[in-house]
Amino acid sequence: MKDLSIAMLLIAMLTGYGAMAQEADTTKPESGYHFTDVKIVPHTSVKDQNRSGTCWSFAGTSFVEAEVMHNGGPELDLSEMFSVRDAYEKRAISYVRLHGAFNFGPGGEAHQVMEAIAEKGMLTDTAYSGLTIGEKLPVHGEMDNVLKSFVKAVIQNKNGKLTPVWFDAYDKILDSYLGAIPQSFDYDGKSYTPESFAEEVVKLSPDEYAEITSFTHVPYYQPFLLEIPDNWDYEDYYNVPLEDLIPILDHALESGYTVAWAADVSDKGFNHRKGLALVPEKEWSEMTDGERDSVFIVPAEQRTITPEMRQKAYENYSTTDDHSMHIVGLAQDQDGNTWYKVKNSWASDSNDFGGYFYASQSYILYKTIAFYVNKKALPKKVAKKLGF
Repeated sequence: MKDLSIAMLLIAMLTGYGAMAQEADTTKPESGYHFTDVKIVPHTSVKDQNRSGTCWSFAGTSFVEAEVMHNGGPELDLSEMFSVRDAYEKRAISYVRLHGAFNFGPGGEAHQVMEAIAEKGMLTDTAYSGLTIGEKLPVHGEMDNVLKSFVKAVIQNKNGKLTPVWFDAYDKILDSYLGAIPQSFDYDGKSYTPESFAEEVVKLSPDEYAEITSFTHVPYYQPFLLEIPDNWDYEDYYNVPLEDLIPILDHALESGYTVAWAADVSDKGFNHRKGLALVPEKEWSEMTDGERDSVFIVPAEQRTITPEMRQKAYENYSTTDDHSMHIVGLAQDQDGNTWYKVKNSWASDSNDFGGYFYASQSYILYKTIAFYVNKKALPKKVAKKLGF
């Protein structure tokens, strides 16, 4: 995704993120929102993408880890940076082939983690952390700039043709910033290659999964190329009516599956520090200052979302592909309304919910770019209509 986490964290530092974690099933005492976790699907712990635009890899890797657990496999801590490196290699090739008319940057989508596993394997985070510059967490600003400058220089060179070594030189930059990929590594007393680890331990295939979304400019129950900048590998998404989105999400969670979630988080209704994502009934522009202040404190009715509202927000850029996250559970507020527990990648001390937050059904319907989900987790009627 076009990740906003760095900006959000800087803002949080200025406004003061709560540093003390508390019980994840209730809000802070001064908030009127009180949640009870109804269904939490097994998943791994919250990680921190820190100062990197790699939310898509953290969400996709977390999703893969949960899928392995669902299939009876071990609880893994996989390498987010292995998929990041794979994406940067592929994007460089496409950028050069397309003479620079291509989205080159750190963003991406969760499905690209699964594609990397299928094509190149996977490693544990211990085997490939990507931390080579003395930092304890990812810091990618310099690397991102250097890589972009390099591929620009390749296509702008005045030699009249490309040299046969440009990609080798590019790969050496990745070696410097992320580390060379080991040919083999040890896990649980056994030696693996990235390929054998994926085949024998992870044991997942992209064919088992689908990207699901809902827009009105393309036919329903058909695959289409979703026009978002970070779908740079031109993956097909499946379009469903808006009325199918919540049943898909509910059915997956109730069946023991998690869902990788691509969404807009630039909306004023998203507040990770307060642990909430919601859509108030009134437009923000129509609220008084007092009403805006009370939105995240006093529970109130939320807006009814229509397909037309979703489409308009997508068309006018008020819904963009900002961030990827991982939906891991169902919750209820004190009034019995359903919310969704979301694992973020902004550190476990980034809010008072241990790095999780709660998204309302209205927010899911309004600001979802797409779900990435196991096809087996879909309701049978939807799966049949999609041809699965």
